Amino acid sequence: MPLAPFIQILAYMPFPDINPIAFSVGPVDIRWYGISYVVSILLGWFYARRIISTPRLWKNDAPPMSLLDIDDFVLWAAIGIVVGGRIGFILFYDLPVYLADPLRVFQVWHGGMSFHGGITGTAIAMILFARKRDISMWSLFDVVSTVCVTGLFLVRLANFINGELWGSVSFLPWAVLFRDEMFPRHPSQLYEAGLEGLLTGIVLAIMVFRLSALKRPGLVAGTFVSLYAISRIAVEFVRVPDEQVGYLLGTSWMTMGMVLSVPMLLLGLWAIWRANRMAIAA
Repeated sequence: MPLAPFIQILAYMPFPDINPIAFSVGPVDIRWYGISYVVSILLGWFYARRIISTPRLWKNDAPPMSLLDIDDFVLWAAIGIVVGGRIGFILFYDLPVYLADPLRVFQVWHGGMSFHGGITGTAIAMILFARKRDISMWSLFDVVSTVCVTGLFLVRLANFINGELWGSVSFLPWAVLFRDEMFPRHPSQLYEAGLEGLLTGIVLAIMVFRLSALKRPGLVAGTFVSLYAISRIAVEFVRVPDEQVGYLLGTSWMTMGMVLSVPMLLLGLWAIWRANRMAIAA
């Protein structure tokens, strides 16, 4: 029997001994996963306020919304993220379980959030809010897209701390031996944190602060959606799908994450094309 795999396994990265529960308040456990959502929304709020407070980033040095608009939208965004993320997970990943026990819908402390559902819920919230305040819907999309990468980064780190959503077995030097696992695996949560959160965030920041992309409404949002979709599809090749869903259509590679990301990619490319076309026509 070849010894190479067993020699390589000695080089894996040990899983960090971080308790998923940050602290407890009486009988209530406060988890890093929940904290990541709260911190993400707050950081996104501060980041958005900075963008709105920088007139040079906008066409004619005139931000299309006020700081009050951003302040008020925080609650709308939080509701869109939580409700959309929860409904998306139920519909796409575990519907039979929730049909059998509807009360589980409200047991959010057990986890069960979908990014694709969360972004859909947030998009609906943005459309309704923009209409209510009579502000540019595409510009609101751009601002939220720029700041939401902080959430992607922190939530994926929380997934890593939870030891969930891991990747396939790997003997690469940076493979991680997760709790109760016999073999090391791709730290797919960290791949997503790096690609969807850190790298995408850097690209969008350069577009916003160096390339004046906000002067073409929809360009930043389209770029974000496209980069997220590409990153998610790429990582899905080494990420183990949810056990209750598995691989689709009898394949050994097609996952629900891939299927849900393809329409996002097409929508993102269309938004980029639309933004550039509108800029040329103006």
